Amino acid sequence: MGEDKYSVNDLLKSPFEKIKKLNEAGYEFWSARDLSLLLGYSEYRKFKNVIEKAEISCKNSGEDISNHFAHMGGMVEIGSGAQREIDDVKLSRLACYLIAQNADSSKKTVAMAQAYFAIKTRQQELLEIEAEKLLKSEENQRRLFLRNEMKKHNKQLAEAASGAGVREPRDHAIFQDKGYKGLYGGLGNKEIHEKKGLKKSQQILDHMGSTELAANLFRATQTEEKLRRDNIKGKEKANLTHYEVGAKVRKTIKELGGTMPENLPNAEAIKKIEREEQKKLTS
Repeated sequence: MGEDKYSVNDLLKSPFEKIKKLNEAGYEFWSARDLSLLLGYSEYRKFKNVIEKAEISCKNSGEDISNHFAHMGGMVEIGSGAQREIDDVKLSRLACYLIAQNADSSKKTVAMAQAYFAIKTRQQELLEIEAEKLLKSEENQRRLFLRNEMKKHNKQLAEAASGAGVREPRDHAIFQDKGYKGLYGGLGNKEIHEKKGLKKSQQILDHMGSTELAANLFRATQTEEKLRRDNIKGKEKANLTHYEVGAKVRKTIKELGGTMPENLPNAEAIKKIEREEQKKLTS
C-alpha cells in the first residue's frame, strides 16, 4: 500500500489520528489500549506480546525504549462506582509504527496503521531535518556577524593598546595573549591551538561558535573601553588590564553555569560559511 494513496485529508480523518493525545508539554502520544482496539485485538493480554516484539525492534534499531514506550497504570470503572487499576503504555509515533509492523497482518486495520504511522514518521523526520537546517543557518548568521564585529573591535582594541604604549608587533602579540589567558584560564594562543586541535595556520577566532565569539567580543570591547576610560599608560599595565578583563568575563561565565571557552567545540571554518552565504546571494 503506497504512501501516495493517502492524502493529508486521509491522515486527518484516520481513526489513528482521532485517538492521538497530547501531553502537558504538547507532545503527541497514543494509548496502547486504544491502539489495541483499533487494531482488532479484543484481548489486551495478546496485544502485550506485540508490544514486547515492538520494543525489541526499537532496541535493535538503536533507539532508547524508554523514549518511546512509557509503561503506566490507570483506573477504569467496573460498575457501581467501583474502579480497578489497569496497565497501559504511552506510545510515541515510532512505537506505534513498530507495533503495526509486528501486529497480526491478517487484521484489516493493521495495513492502515502501517501506512498511517509510516507517513507520520516520515513527515516528522522531514520537519526535524528542516528545523536542523534552520538552526544551523541561524548559527551561521550569528557567527558571521560576531566574527565581523571581532575584526572591527580588535582593530579598535589595538588602537587603544597602542595609545597605552603597546606599539611593537611583538608587544601586541603579548598583549593579545594576556587577554586570552585571562578568559581561557591561563591558556594563551599556542595552548588554545593545542587544546582545540587547531593547526598553527588556523586562526582561533575563525573556528569559534557564536557563544565563544560573543565571550571574546565582550572581552575585547570592555578592555578597549577600560584602557581609554582609565587612561592606562605602559605596556605592563595594559597587559594586566587585558588579563583582568578576560578573567572577569570567565568568572561571569562560571557563575552563570556556562561552559568554559576552552571546552567549547570547534566550529567549521568561517571562510567556508562565507563562501556558502555568497553562493546563496549569487544563485
